[in-house]
Amino acid sequence: MNQKLKSRLASVSAHAVLLLASVFFITPFIWLVSTSLKPSTQIFTWPPEWIPKPFTWKNYSDAMVYIPFFTYLKNTVVITVLSTAGAVLSCPLIAYSFAKLRWNGKKALFALTVAVMMIPGQVTMIPLFVLFNKLGWVGTPLPLIVPLFFGAPFFIFLLRQFFLGLPDELLDAARIDGAHEFTIYWKVILPLAKPAVLSVALFQFMNSWTDFIGPLLYLTNEASYTMSLGLQQFQNQKGSEWGLMMAVATMMTVPVVILFFFTQKKFIQGITFSGIKG
Repeated sequence: MNQKLKSRLASVSAHAVLLLASVFFITPFIWLVSTSLKPSTQIFTWPPEWIPKPFTWKNYSDAMVYIPFFTYLKNTVVITVLSTAGAVLSCPLIAYSFAKLRWNGKKALFALTVAVMMIPGQVTMIPLFVLFNKLGWVGTPLPLIVPLFFGAPFFIFLLRQFFLGLPDELLDAARIDGAHEFTIYWKVILPLAKPAVLSVALFQFMNSWTDFIGPLLYLTNEASYTMSLGLQQFQNQKGSEWGLMMAVATMMTVPVVILFFFTQKKFIQGITFSGIKG
């Protein structure tokens, strides 16, 4: 067997495995969308009916009536957009400082930043709640937004790895031309770091959009609830209405799927290039 045939067989095998894996992962999503369009009599039939007969679009309109859907959607969008903006503004700047600038205590502070990643969220949950309560932020979305403007350890680590892969000669040339450090960061580093920054934005978007524990802890007024809390509330009130519940879950899931579909190329680049250099 020649090398060309071996390479082709390896490629076909790899694609076959990926195809099978994709079917495994996409099946729950297809079932979710299918169930959201079924009448209640078809949901638990065996064997399952993947194509609803007929398509029950009324599940979506009814779901939006039973809960203040658009209020929850607005709250979720506001929190998600602002927290994502905070991560995108703060994390690249901090990561650039760790990767390319020289200052006393940098290694120790970066080690502390990485160590924070190892602490389970349950450990810091109560101290953070006490802190935000003393600040008067409990009952508002501020605890879900403001901390991101001061950086997030995982995103800082991810971006630092990307910045370490950029050649120092670019920075040195800019300094010789008289550029200040912030100018170098804004006009030289950030344009090259678009894939990594976009990856951070997508990660934070998904974290905020699907977050349940954070809103559950800090949002005490129903008018400020997010989609995740709204879905839980809907489950408590209409747990037997599976078609309606799947309709709400679909409306919550589809925006993330669409966003990833349009940004997947840059997202994969950002994740790949972030591991170039340690």
